[in-house]
Amino acid sequence: MNKISFLKFVLCTGIYFFPFKIIQCQVCTGSLGDPAVNITFGNSAGSASSYVPTSGYTYIASDCPNDGFYTITKSTSGCFGNTWHTVAKDHTGNGNFMLVNASIEPGDFFLTNVTNLCPNTTYEFSAWICNVMMPENSITPDVVFTIEQPDGTILGSYDSGPIPVTHSPEWVKYGLLFTTPADNATIVLRMRNNSPGGYGNDLALDDIGFRPCGPQVSAFIQDSADTVNLCEGDTVPTYYFSGNASSAYQNPFYQWQESINEGESWQDIAGATGTTYASTPPSAVGKYWYRLTVTDEAFAGTTSCRIASNLLKITIHPKPLADAGADRIYIKDYPLTLNGAATGEDVSFMWKPPLYINDAASLTPVVTPPVDMIYTLAVQSIYNCKSSDEVQVKVADGIFVPNAFTPNNDGLNDYWKIPYLDIGLGADVKVFNRWGKMVYHVIATPVSWNGKVNGIDQPSGTYVYMITFKDNKLPQLKGTFTLMR
Repeated sequence: MNKISFLKFVLCTGIYFFPFKIIQCQVCTGSLGDPAVNITFGNSAGSASSYVPTSGYTYIASDCPNDGFYTITKSTSGCFGNTWHTVAKDHTGNGNFMLVNASIEPGDFFLTNVTNLCPNTTYEFSAWICNVMMPENSITPDVVFTIEQPDGTILGSYDSGPIPVTHSPEWVKYGLLFTTPADNATIVLRMRNNSPGGYGNDLALDDIGFRPCGPQVSAFIQDSADTVNLCEGDTVPTYYFSGNASSAYQNPFYQWQESINEGESWQDIAGATGTTYASTPPSAVGKYWYRLTVTDEAFAGTTSCRIASNLLKITIHPKPLADAGADRIYIKDYPLTLNGAATGEDVSFMWKPPLYINDAASLTPVVTPPVDMIYTLAVQSIYNCKSSDEVQVKVADGIFVPNAFTPNNDGLNDYWKIPYLDIGLGADVKVFNRWGKMVYHVIATPVSWNGKVNGIDQPSGTYVYMITFKDNKLPQLKGTFTLMR
């Protein structure tokens, strides 16, 4: 085998060495279009009788079909004394596959007509196959794929050769190139198993597709790479797209397309039918993909005839989230820990200014400012999107506990509050009346008592407070205050 054939074999199968016939396959060396035909066997139970030759294999609703039977299933396990692999999912992981146990005599096991292809167009046919046998001395599948006309004229054929057993289930892509006839006759797809049934020759089949193959189509963004990253809130400029295709099309029809779901579906852009296109993407956060499609002018209205360029991607990234936390109180000689948060796409962050702070690159640094100070948490994503948030740190010599308050709703001194009681101290504050009954209690939250219990005014008099701190950060505080009405 020459180097080119070997490279094609590697690209198609993904398998490098095994003690069987070397597999060769045909791959499109230009540009591909979207699948014109895509047989996935769906997501619900049922037979694939329309794909099985008359008097061929028999459908059975079983995950372990016997010789000459097939099923449509999402998985198979524990078959024939665990001589089959456990195949937990189909090729793409979200649907069914066709599971075939070969008949004793070689023969066709898949046959269908394909009608919606373009005339005189090259297509890449492909199918994914998995040998479900465990690594033992067994019969290996050998599948011949044939593309033909209804009269039997062969348009293309490909022999997989022996499909080897593997230590774990492997979906392998097989395919060939062929050209449709000028009269666009119905195309017949035939799959024949050359090996006999018996111990082995059991396979899974999935994702049968036909994609138009044409000359290389290239697209680019003027003065940019093929990928642009912007940030939420940025002014989105107009980008100039350009594309080109080889001279294989005498009368080419160009159509630019856009996708807002990462290529899952594409929409034609009205009026964008030249080799260039000026685009101003939306400013909303999202991924905006573009491509140039090409076909012959005669098939301009048939999307299944088009081939497509490489992708041009413009992404509007969200700003990262910066949260410096609530304003704080620093009691001198009792270092204060800030509680910042930063989320987003691979973010970095820094506190500013880097003064009286033990680690400006930590989300939870310890600060000891000598005077009131505002710290800013600046956050930046890998795409250079930025945001920031501030926290004010007030400095106090100690905790002042008021000794009286007047809850008479005159708007003055209506609440008993303790300023400079930082939430980070985890203060446990309890208030008791003269009979020792607790009438107010909060933990690690601002103190603000209105002189009521369950909505009932408490009488004027002297009350006792007791304050303890989490982890004994500060000494316990105890004293009295007066409620005056």
